[in-house]
Amino acid sequence: MFEVVFLGTSASAPSIQRGLSAQAVLAGEHRFLIDCGEGTQRQILRSGIGFKRLNHILLTHAHLDHILGLGGLVSTFSRWENLETLEIFGSRTTLDRVHALLFDVVLGYERLPIDIQLRELSPGPFFDSKEFTITAFPVLHRNSGSLGYAFQEKTRRPFLADRAEALGVPSGPERGRLAAGQSVTLADGREISPDMVLGEAIPGARLVYIGDIGRLETVREHVRGADTLVIEATFLEEDAEAAARFGHITARQAARLAAEENVRSLILTHVSRRYRESQIMDEARAVFPETTIARDLDHFVVKRGAPVTKLSRDDSRQRALEPAVEVGLPDDDA
Repeated sequence: MFEVVFLGTSASAPSIQRGLSAQAVLAGEHRFLIDCGEGTQRQILRSGIGFKRLNHILLTHAHLDHILGLGGLVSTFSRWENLETLEIFGSRTTLDRVHALLFDVVLGYERLPIDIQLRELSPGPFFDSKEFTITAFPVLHRNSGSLGYAFQEKTRRPFLADRAEALGVPSGPERGRLAAGQSVTLADGREISPDMVLGEAIPGARLVYIGDIGRLETVREHVRGADTLVIEATFLEEDAEAAARFGHITARQAARLAAEENVRSLILTHVSRRYRESQIMDEARAVFPETTIARDLDHFVVKRGAPVTKLSRDDSRQRALEPAVEVGLPDDDA
């Protein structure tokens, strides 16, 4: 299971209702910030997730509406030492601009209490935990060195306690080793293999995130079969020529991609204030009914084989791992 908290959902410039691009993905004990538009740190506080363990930042590309909030966020981290290490991932094009922003403008020659590590990504897996992996893949958007990200839960086989009991496997380390895929030998000399006590393999949830994109041919294999796809919808089909000129897609194109690649749920973001939300929704749902448009501070739960679930604001607050009141920042500007 993954959770996605949308911190900013506007395209290019903020509106009254929408901030600039930023999303948090919660995966067990891990947290990831995807993009960091201007104003992101305040949205983090408003959402209730806070700063704790938010030490992995995945950047889709180097355009300012996706990275400019890094200056304020890193300044906050460096001033109050909420984290020991901050890892920022992206393409070389993106990290070059981030380096200039952070070290030439924001931080200068300050001695930092945190270790900022810029991690250049190539297409392929780059994060591997016990429960899931993250893979980066190329995205075509105005020669910006853009990347998309696929979060994939690992396949698991449930431990069947009734079978273990029938076979005389005692509770304790023997069962733990079997659950981990290792054979064990019982006190009476019988060898028990994992296949004897494990159920059928259950595929994990798949969440795919794509920021700005102008052409879809390079992402289809990565989107295919996703439980939830998050992607931009900057233009409507009536402005398809403008979308192509500026390296974006339309809501209809996003919906068609989801339908053709057997995606279960589609969440649209990067919404332009030139359109009403109902226009975007109508265009996308005419092609792919399981479409939702994200709003700032929306909180979604992604599970394998199920439509994406949107939490109420109260439920979202309760599920947040760190309430905003526990961030520990002083009240003054000294």
